[in-house]
Amino acid sequence: MPVLQRRTPGKSRSREGKTPVITVPQARALMARIRTRKKSGDELVPYAVGLRDRAVIGVLVSAAARAGAVAKLRLKDFVHNGALWTLRFAEKGGKSREIPVRHDDLERYIVKYLDAAGIENNSGDLPLFRSAERRTGRLTDKSISNVDLCRMVKRRLKDAELPAHYSPHSFRVTTVTDLLARGCRWKTCNTWPAALRFAFRRKRRPPQQNSWVNSGSGRAASV
Repeated sequence: MPVLQRRTPGKSRSREGKTPVITVPQARALMARIRTRKKSGDELVPYAVGLRDRAVIGVLVSAAARAGAVAKLRLKDFVHNGALWTLRFAEKGGKSREIPVRHDDLERYIVKYLDAAGIENNSGDLPLFRSAERRTGRLTDKSISNVDLCRMVKRRLKDAELPAHYSPHSFRVTTVTDLLARGCRWKTCNTWPAALRFAFRRKRRPPQQNSWVNSGSGRAASV
């Protein structure tokens, strides 16, 4: 006789809705608090670490990407196809997806970071988002790790005086929620991973007061 799985009364196995949703005003406040210039002598010069962090968070917002996928990006994954810039992500299961960088702000964030880091002409196999030395703040040739990326987001949340329970995944949930609230169907985002497309079919949330996506586009808005 097969053994039946025992369920504990009063407890649900569903984890839907467990990830906290960051609001659009909060995301904008987060981006605004990132310092992108530093003092050098009597002048203010671009601050590569701050520009990196702003670009990373911009990608998390606009592409609804996993932190691990963003950390693995290489220079060759940020390419211009003749019409617009795109980002190519390596996802779970050996799959890849290409996301258009349709937002002027995100393109500007990435280009300014590359210029400040001085790596725009480096080999395409080198990391796009580099780790930084703790004492000097200088960028290294190594990629930022998934763990360090998540820690960076936590530090930026703290600097912006936002709740500590938010995480990189909060950006993905908010993007899906707002797209659903606007009546967008999951097929409008068929370049997203299957997990997000599945969320489109399941989640039902009320619309937010501020738009997270460009009207009628079915894509995440810049913040």
